[in-house]
Amino acid sequence: MSHFLPLSRVTKLAEISRHALQEMIRNGKLDTFDGMVELNELLRAFPDAKWDDDAEFRRITEIKEKAFGKRVFERALPDKEVLAARLFELGNEYAATKALLMHYSNVLSWLDEKIDEIEEDKSNETRHALHTLRAFIVRHLAEIPPDAAKVQALIAQERILKIMSAHVTIKPSGHEFIVESNDTLLEAALRAGVSLDYGCSNGNCGECRARLISGEVRKVRAHDYVLSQVEKDAGVVLLCSCAAVNDVVIEANVAGAKDIQEQHLVAKAKSVEVFNPRVAALHLMAPRSQRLRFLAGQSIRLSARGMSGLYPIASCPCEERHIEIQIMRNADDAFSQLLLDGLKVNDSVELEGPYGEFVLEDASTRPIIFVAFGIGFAPIKSLIQHAMSLDLAESIDLHWLADEAGHYQNNLCRAWADALDNFNYVPHAPATDVKATIANIANDYPDLHRFDVYAAGTAAQLQTAKRIFLEHGLPKQHWWTGTVDA
Repeated sequence: MSHFLPLSRVTKLAEISRHALQEMIRNGKLDTFDGMVELNELLRAFPDAKWDDDAEFRRITEIKEKAFGKRVFERALPDKEVLAARLFELGNEYAATKALLMHYSNVLSWLDEKIDEIEEDKSNETRHALHTLRAFIVRHLAEIPPDAAKVQALIAQERILKIMSAHVTIKPSGHEFIVESNDTLLEAALRAGVSLDYGCSNGNCGECRARLISGEVRKVRAHDYVLSQVEKDAGVVLLCSCAAVNDVVIEANVAGAKDIQEQHLVAKAKSVEVFNPRVAALHLMAPRSQRLRFLAGQSIRLSARGMSGLYPIASCPCEERHIEIQIMRNADDAFSQLLLDGLKVNDSVELEGPYGEFVLEDASTRPIIFVAFGIGFAPIKSLIQHAMSLDLAESIDLHWLADEAGHYQNNLCRAWADALDNFNYVPHAPATDVKATIANIANDYPDLHRFDVYAAGTAAQLQTAKRIFLEHGLPKQHWWTGTVDA
């Protein structure tokens, strides 16, 4: 009886990135069936893996011991009704398995009796053959398979994962993600970098309606939006209010840059983080009732005290209500002076947007080269975090060409490189010959036609970079740019 696992759960069990798993599948090192991996195939492909069936139990115990309040502990665990439903489902699976084993035991008993009956009336040769068959069955039933301990530990660990999380597939896009803890379907999707349609995110507007194709969901958050009986009969649910009980398939739209409407909201200044005398980051917090919906790489217009400015967003949509804007200090820009020197914690800032189409082509699994010119690192940072959350790119290379402000988040970039096997960070010092620097970067990739390149900088810098990269073999359709003011 085969036991199949979805790819997202395999990545957690084998502790391997999604792009590395896809590479194994492409190279024929791991067989799949309809997007699933059979348990024995997983054991074959990862013979040296240490399957620890106690790992998740220890993690939960650790969370419980370290939790300093009820809300922390509740946030780490699924909703109690969801957890009860998952345990009930696991109990049903256990009962079905035990019933099947009892049936197999009855069949073996019946077979043993039949062998006794046949032996009484048959020739010595037949009796010998039946005796050999009986000995074969008894011997192999008594033997412990060599991988029994690994199989037991792997199944136990996978069962724990199913209790603590659920696998979600979005149709027709094919996006996949895992719902963990007490997250709703919408929260888990956004955290995984999947930009599902939504509006208010708190059950009022109904913009996050989606159709449940298979699996079971449960309402865990109250909502004021009323679904019609026709919608309920068709399996329509609100993603912001429901959690997955088990593995589910949902029909929903994944938004592109043109799908997100312009929004107007008021955020609060949380802090100003000064990187150096030239650059600082403004950290904003959107209201709970009206989160800003945007895609990584897009820009927003900020307004305060009668002044405004358009800036790329440096944070990722996966950071929920947090919005980061990186600002270059400019004596000629009164609004940048206000944001950096005049704002105080909890001051109000009006937001309009998002704008722009400098977003990640998340359907591509090609390796990515990010090129940031100076403050152009801001939208590139957002895109990198999005690419990391999707975990689809074969590799990610960041080339940061510094200006007088330097590599103001150098430690962050190095931390990414240290933490991720497929991330490479190359800082470039300020140079008078920018063309030569770009040419040297392009020369490092003799197979440039395999890559996607995302670049952010001034219009002149991007025009120069595009010409050089295309001359070195980059297909025009693999080039994306975001213009920023120096």
